[in-house]
Amino acid sequence: MFSYLIRRVLATIPVMAIVALFVFSLLYIAPGDPAAVIAGDQASPEDIEKIRKSLGLDRPFLLRFTEWAWSLLQGDLGTSMFTGMKVTELIGQRIEPTLSLMFVTLVFAIVIAVPAGVLAAWKVGTWIDRFIMALCVLGFSVPVFVVGYLLAYFFALERDWFPVQGYTAMKQGFWPWLENLVLPGVALGFVYIALIARITRATMLEVLSQDYIRTAKAKGMGTTGILFLHALKNASVPIVTVIGIGVALLIGGAVVTESVFAIPGLGRLTIDAIVRRDYPVIQGLVVIFSFIYVLVNLLIDLLYTLLDPRIRY
Repeated sequence: MFSYLIRRVLATIPVMAIVALFVFSLLYIAPGDPAAVIAGDQASPEDIEKIRKSLGLDRPFLLRFTEWAWSLLQGDLGTSMFTGMKVTELIGQRIEPTLSLMFVTLVFAIVIAVPAGVLAAWKVGTWIDRFIMALCVLGFSVPVFVVGYLLAYFFALERDWFPVQGYTAMKQGFWPWLENLVLPGVALGFVYIALIARITRATMLEVLSQDYIRTAKAKGMGTTGILFLHALKNASVPIVTVIGIGVALLIGGAVVTESVFAIPGLGRLTIDAIVRRDYPVIQGLVVIFSFIYVLVNLLIDLLYTLLDPRIRY
C-alpha cells in the first residue's frame, strides 16, 4: 500500500507539470495582445510597454516559465495586477466559502442520491423507478443558474425562509453558516444528485442479479440488510469513483452558483479576475482547482481498499 501511495503521488507530478505549463501559456495563447487588452483603448504605447514588462512578455518564454514554476514550488502564486495583493492572500480570504459550499453540496447530494438510486434499483420498472429517473433527467437538463434563481425566488423572496445572498463564516455560528448555504447547496447539488443516483441504480441492478443476493433472500434476510449490507457494499467502488469524478462538477458549478447567490468565494474571484484580465490571479486559481481535483482522485483511489478488501495494490 505504501509503495502504491508513493507511485500515485509521483504520478501526480507530471500531471501538475502539464497543468502548470498550460496555465502559464494563457498569457501567450490568449487572443490579441494581453498587455493592450489590459491597458484599454485609451492607453499609450508607453503604457502598453510597461504592462508587457510587468507581465514578462518581453522576456523568453522558457526563462519566464522556469522562474514562475520555481516561485510556484515555493508557494508564491504571484501578485494581482489590480489589487496589488498576493494571490495566495486573495485565495486565503475566499477559500472558506467555496470549501463550505462544496462540503454542504457533497453531503446533501450523497444523502439524497445514494438512497434514491438504491430505491430505484429495488423498484426497477415501477412508477417509483420512473419517477426517480425522470428527476435525474431533469437534473441533467436544467442549468445550475436556472435552479438557483428559482430557489432564490420561491424560498427566499416569496417565503423568506433562507437568505437570498451572502455568506456567514462558521465562527459566527453553525446555523447562520448553514442557512446561507442551503439554497446554493441544493442548486449546485441538483445535477450532482442526478449523476450519482443514475450510477447507483445501474450498479445496484448488476449487483442485485448476483447469486449471493438470491441466497440472502432465500435465507430470509430482510430487504434493508440485502440492499445496504450486501448489495450497496459491493457496489460502492463505482459509486465512490463517480463521486470523486463529480468534484469537477462542483468546482465548475461553484463559479456559477456563487455568482447567483453573491457568495464571496473562489468562484466570484475567478469571474472578477477573468473580466479584468488579471492573469496572475487566473493562473493561481486554475492551479489550486487542479490540485484539489488531483488530490480528491488520489484519496478516492486509496478508499478502494477500505470499501472492497479484495482490492490489493
